[in-house]
Order: sequence, then C-alpha cells, then structure tokens
Amino acid sequence: MKTIKYAVLTLLFITLSISTALLVYLHFFASDMEDLSGEWTANLDMTEQAAVAAYSWLQDIEAVSVSIEDMESYMQDLTIQVNLTLEQTARSEGTFRCSVSQESYDACNQAAYEAFAFAFKEILAERLHMAGYTDSADREDIETLVTETFGMSTVSYLMSCGPALLPSLEDLQAQYDGRGTYEIAEGILTRQYDDGQPDDIKVEYYISNDYNLILSEETSLILYEKQVEGEEQ
Repeated sequence: MKTIKYAVLTLLFITLSISTALLVYLHFFASDMEDLSGEWTANLDMTEQAAVAAYSWLQDIEAVSVSIEDMESYMQDLTIQVNLTLEQTARSEGTFRCSVSQESYDACNQAAYEAFAFAFKEILAERLHMAGYTDSADREDIETLVTETFGMSTVSYLMSCGPALLPSLEDLQAQYDGRGTYEIAEGILTRQYDDGQPDDIKVEYYISNDYNLILSEETSLILYEKQVEGEEQ
C-alpha cells in the first residue's frame, strides 16, 4: 500500500513539475516559437504627404487661400502597397523578402495628381471669379483653358510643372525592398538584408495574430494584413 501511495505521490510530483516547467517555458519563450510565416501586405498612407506638397506649391504661386485640411479633403485613400513574405526555416528564424508594388505606386501617383487637378481647377475658377472673369468657369471650361494655354491636360501639367506629391519609387524601394534572414525573440523582429552590407539590419518590435502583423520602429508603425489563399494581391 505504501509502495502504491509513494508511486502515486511521485507521479503527481513529476506531473506538477512538468506542468510548472511547461508554464514557465511558455511564459518566457512562447514568443520565440511564434511562426510569422505567410504573405503580408501593408498599405502606406500617402494622403497627408501629398496634401502638404500640394498645399506648399499653391502657397508658393500665391493661389487663393486654401488649408491643408482642404487639400486632404480632395485627396482620400492614397496608399502604396508593400508586400512582405516571411518563411520560417527553424524555430524563431527564417527568410524574408519585401517589396514595394510598382503597380500600386503608379496607381497612387495617378490618383494623387487627379485629385490635385480637381482642386486646382476649382481654385483657378475662384481666382478668375475674383479677377472679374464673367464667362463660364466650371471645371470643364478650366480644363479647356489649361489645355489651350499649356498644350496639355491639367493632370499632365501638374505632373510636369507641379510638385512631387509622393516620395520617389526609388526612395521607397531603398527603404523597404530587400531579402534576407530574420530572427524573432521577445517581441522583436530582426531582419538581416542580403546585400553585402554587414550593418544593414532592421530591428522592429512586433505584435501579431492570425491576420495582422504590426511592425514598429522609433519613427514608424506599419500594419500588415495576412493574405489568405485566393485573395487578390
């Protein structure tokens, strides 16, 4: 009887020890075991930057009074897509590749200038009205006036002679594009780029679940959404 009781107590002690060790391990090392594998997509918001660039240019040419808030009301949902693929190859480490979508960049740039052209024509119509212009000055008339004056559409004129509304594609690619290896530990994602530069390392805090991955540095925070099979990229 004593032998059975001793065996039961021993088994209970071992079970409790294993359970305690497992809880401690999960508490301190669970983040190291997290698998971030998948295809993730972030949308960089360019609305404020485009609005500020347009606003500054209008101030330089002494256009009628307009605020940044006014410009932001014209420029909505200007985003550029960044694609990040993570593939775990061992516990807490793996490979990555990241790229800015050129198609998304081109579409965002076009949308930004179309919004700017819309605002520019309304501002130009207001200036003509203030100057005593009595003929029709709706947006179609202003478009005709711009085309006759500059030999190109308002969008083309602003693209050629106006401000750069977005950072260049090359600058964004230099900031985000690349491939290499990564490690995760205690909520930190460390990426080493395979470009021959030993110091080219990016360290980011991360928070993740099944569908979202937040990467945060001192001056930036990016939300990535996981792409599910069959979803458009």
